[in-house]
Amino acid sequence: MKLFVIIAAMLSLTGSVTRTVAQQISREELIFLTPDWKGERFPDGRPKVPDAILKRMKRVTQEEAWAVLKGENYRYQFAGDWQTINPDSVLVGRALTATFMPGRPDVHRVTDEKGHTKDGRVKSQNAWPIDMLIKGDVYVVDQFGMHEDGPTIGDNLGNSIYAKTGNGIVYEGAVRDVAGLKEIGGFTSYFRSYHPSHHNPEGNLNTTLVGINRPTRIGKVMVMPGDVVLGRDGGVCFIPPHLAEKVVKTSEIIRLRDMFGHLRLREQKYTPGQIDSRWSDDIEKDFSQWLNAHVNELPVPKEQIQDYLKTRTW
Repeated sequence: MKLFVIIAAMLSLTGSVTRTVAQQISREELIFLTPDWKGERFPDGRPKVPDAILKRMKRVTQEEAWAVLKGENYRYQFAGDWQTINPDSVLVGRALTATFMPGRPDVHRVTDEKGHTKDGRVKSQNAWPIDMLIKGDVYVVDQFGMHEDGPTIGDNLGNSIYAKTGNGIVYEGAVRDVAGLKEIGGFTSYFRSYHPSHHNPEGNLNTTLVGINRPTRIGKVMVMPGDVVLGRDGGVCFIPPHLAEKVVKTSEIIRLRDMFGHLRLREQKYTPGQIDSRWSDDIEKDFSQWLNAHVNELPVPKEQIQDYLKTRTW
């Protein structure tokens, strides 16, 4: 909260506080909060990790991603204990975030007025972030664990989300219409609970949208817009954009070394002790020769293997 106060005060001095969309962060503020990303950005300032990295990310395990992030001192990037839709699939994409808080009539009223008049939005607040989704996004929502009368997503919005993104959701709260959501083939999703009710029933305001593409909280993770979402095996990791390529490359090296090590163990060329400990120069040389011999057959792009071999002295 102190950070937001400082940022708001700083931006107010430059006249940059005005939002073009109700509750959305400004481009300048988003760039300020993602200083380590040096690559391409969307027009609103959200980091745009390349599609090629997202494609390769689908083979990364949670353990591999977590180890890299912990090594970079990003210790709070994993959230677990989810209910899931399509649990055997892998969810990968760029985070578009939304934050809801307990309903407050005065804030809700002026937010609606700004959205419906200045921004020309005719739908309810829960649809505003969904209208902004594009291919490759993952809709990441902090619904503060709201359960009864909390769900903002059912099968109608689920179909819209999937049509826009080809992905699913990470939702810190309850969803409804789970049976209908399961019918959306690729809607791989993580949510906290299920309830058949709907948010903000008539006469009971219980949720108010307070942020779109702002920093939000999922579990114990601060999620930034543009973070790479990796959902698999019951957990979700949020990877800062500037570390996405390192996570992918590290995973690929581990994958290749495991393939080689397991092969040589089956062949009984090396002992488990030799493979489980730091490899000798002879094993490293054998590994380099194996990579060269099988470069066109391995489950890692040929170009990446060739780049990796350039860095090796064995």
